[in-house]
Amino acid sequence: MARAILKFVRIAPLKARLIAKQIQGMNAEYAIASLEFTPNKAAKIISKVIASAVSNSSLEPVDAIIKSARVDRGPVLKRFTPRARGSASPKHKPTAHIMIEVESVSKGDK
Repeated sequence: MARAILKFVRIAPLKARLIAKQIQGMNAEYAIASLEFTPNKAAKIISKVIASAVSNSSLEPVDAIIKSARVDRGPVLKRFTPRARGSASPKHKPTAHIMIEVESVSKGDK
């Protein structure tokens, strides 16, 4: 079992979790192929993390299964936007930590 962690990604964790739930338990090669055609910022980021986890495990993508895909909340960047009459309104820019664990397909599962 190997894993890859990407920290402080500028994406909302809720949006990334939607993609992470879809790929959990999938074959790594199939997951990367399906994420390539998903029109979402999180899909591109998560596919890179999957590729990194597969290379960390020194397996081929065909022989790897995504054991867990977890997206945790990171720190929130707080910015301000100017408004009328010299006031300002806050903008919260969330970040996320993405962790992918892959393991090899056992011969009994094939």
